[in-house]
Amino acid sequence: MFKHSFKRKSLSMLHEEMKSDNRLRRVLGPWSLTSLGIGCIIGAGIFVITGYAAQYKSGPALPISFIVSGMACVFSALCYAEFASMAPVAGSAYTYAYATLGELFAWIIGWDLVLEYTVASASVAHGWSKYFQNFIGMFDIHLPKILSKAPFDFDPVRGNFIPTEGLFDLPALLIVAFLTVVLIIGIRESSRFNNIMVAIKLAVVLLVIVVGAFYIDTKNWHPYAPFGWTGLSLFGKTILGQTGADGAPVGMLAGAAIIFFAYVGFDSVSTHAEEARNPQRDVPIGLIASLTICTILYIAVAMVLTGMVPYNQIDIDAPIAAAFQTVGLRWGQFVISLGAVVGLTSVILVLMLSQPRVLLAMARDGLLPEKFFGAIHPRFRTPWKSTIITGIVVGAMASFIPLGILAELVNIGTLLAFVIVCTAVLVMRYIQPQAKRPFRCPWVPVVPLLGMAFCLILMFSLPPANWLRLGVWMLLGMLIYLFYGRRHSVMSRYHESGKPLKE
Repeated sequence: MFKHSFKRKSLSMLHEEMKSDNRLRRVLGPWSLTSLGIGCIIGAGIFVITGYAAQYKSGPALPISFIVSGMACVFSALCYAEFASMAPVAGSAYTYAYATLGELFAWIIGWDLVLEYTVASASVAHGWSKYFQNFIGMFDIHLPKILSKAPFDFDPVRGNFIPTEGLFDLPALLIVAFLTVVLIIGIRESSRFNNIMVAIKLAVVLLVIVVGAFYIDTKNWHPYAPFGWTGLSLFGKTILGQTGADGAPVGMLAGAAIIFFAYVGFDSVSTHAEEARNPQRDVPIGLIASLTICTILYIAVAMVLTGMVPYNQIDIDAPIAAAFQTVGLRWGQFVISLGAVVGLTSVILVLMLSQPRVLLAMARDGLLPEKFFGAIHPRFRTPWKSTIITGIVVGAMASFIPLGILAELVNIGTLLAFVIVCTAVLVMRYIQPQAKRPFRCPWVPVVPLLGMAFCLILMFSLPPANWLRLGVWMLLGMLIYLFYGRRHSVMSRYHESGKPLKE
């Protein structure tokens, strides 16, 4: 039944695909790729998650939580960079798993990436809507409640759904629709639009750091780790550290697991390897540069935020804007809210840009219908049908499903992808030690093993509900693979036709 499911796709086959006419346009350089990474990373993590993590998980030790999460990403980024230089095609971790672990693992990671990018896009669209409504509210413009929120919400204390006064979230739907059109027009246009937004939000973040530094009161950093330095759990059961009022672990490590959401999306750089002008050089630069820049900015912002306001008084919904208002800098609310709207726009853009590339790679291998998901627009050279369906699904989720339900799924899916990529580097070094590697992950096997360890620690620190939802999603994916993907797989057709696979 699974005799072809563990067959690997050779590097020669991947490179042969690039000679086809049905490929993407190579227009991205190292700056554009770095900008895409920054555009996807800096967003909800810096403008929203910091407040929750500081007040309920880490306290003033929030910068250390960012460092721990950043280390997990750095180790994973080095592994991504090696693969991206070896196989500069669309698909990211899906493609890397196919070349090392076989088709079944490739499907699992591809299906997981679909979850990551779709749910993350919808989650950030929710955050964008709230900041946008806050921004226009400064000019006394208010949307009717029926058009400003999802029709229901989830109460984590009571554990049940509650109705709201809304019908659907109109701003979230409109921003997704607008970005879908931008993405269909072309990668060059999408990249330019992203570059402008990245420049604006970097200016706002630097302003926050420089101005906020003058209002730091070091007394707010004591005690530095009020919840402790650990907070490690195993499938929801705390095994190291304190437990909060809700039964979940608290501490620096627990904070790291939560604010890992801030780094979601750096791996999207590798999904654009097929559109890079010199992927062997430019993709590793984009991955490592964007992650390094964002980690430094995150640490600096976390230090400023916890220094300006006592950790237990930090606002949850708009922590940075509220901190500036607390110290009397009311003009900061306008500037920061504007930066948040622009910053979150670029996050949605890059996430929705990455999703169709994963679907394209899976369709090329026959695991999804190629005529639809593999279609490239003859003029714009973009996967336009995949982009449209992505926009429809993300728009529907962002408009009708509350944020709390969506956001919990993102971290665990991303961490699973990172674990598989780190594992795949070790496997590829063993099965193809002589393969050409324009960029080599340093200190193998230490770096991949550390990447796996850090990501697994953060995965196990997530609530058990995340594991349950991931299991349901993966079960649905396995059914699709069994009843469609396995039967239409290009690898299976090669085998059944008697043609030899290129090795």
